[in-house]
Amino acid sequence: MAGRLVLLLALVVQCWGTVAAAAEPAYLFGVVPQFERRQLFAVWQPVLDEVAKRAGIGFEMTTALSVREFEQDLSNGRFDFVFTNPFHILQERRRSGYIPLVRGAAPLKGVLVVPADSPVSSPQELKGKVLAVPTPNALGASIMMQADLDRLFGVRVKLRDVNTHASVFLHVANRLVDAGGSVQKVLGEQKPEIRDRVRVIYTTRGMPSHPVAAHPRVPQEVRERVRRAFLDLATTPEGAAMLDKLPMNPISAAAMADYAVMEEWGLDKYWDVEGKLK
Repeated sequence: MAGRLVLLLALVVQCWGTVAAAAEPAYLFGVVPQFERRQLFAVWQPVLDEVAKRAGIGFEMTTALSVREFEQDLSNGRFDFVFTNPFHILQERRRSGYIPLVRGAAPLKGVLVVPADSPVSSPQELKGKVLAVPTPNALGASIMMQADLDRLFGVRVKLRDVNTHASVFLHVANRLVDAGGSVQKVLGEQKPEIRDRVRVIYTTRGMPSHPVAAHPRVPQEVRERVRRAFLDLATTPEGAAMLDKLPMNPISAAAMADYAVMEEWGLDKYWDVEGKLK
């Protein structure tokens, strides 16, 4: 009799745990659309599935058709968790107040590319030319690039918003623009037939990489479970391979202080408040 009672209690506890797990909310995880939508889900969904399992929560992944739409959702605080441009985090800290949790340890660097057969060899030659950008507020691709072109080379360019990093490379490879701004790690993700048709003529200084951040409404205990799950994932060969594809390997813990240095760089001058070209 006692054995049956113990078994019954164990089943009750197990069922209660299952119900509690099912009741745990699925947190909306937004990912900045650096890549084409199908590729974005292909590389991020396995990571989020594994992190969710380790953290004991649920994730619903989402993105947007363009970085501009994504920025609007971010400003409105739509996402519970988000992977985004570090300057977005700085700009939104007084509104949405997203809290950085983890980031790629490697610095983010903007790259200025021209068609592989272009005669242009120096940023000075791009004065008044058209520069494709994934969005006016992309940190390495647009904001930092405009700042360096202006301050280091005395060059102002005409921006063309082409919605994604992948589109930047397509525009440059097909000579639809004079040059394009993107970031080193996204260039490395391009197919050889695109990558071989562009040429890098300038690379910006390094910046702290894109963070995974949480909205303040997410309980601190849940935030810490997610932080730990990401860091633990990187300790396994399988997890490290998944993070390589983001790319976010090696990975490190992140804090707002990591990004504070950018406040001294005078980048606000190049931030498009409306999120669109005028």
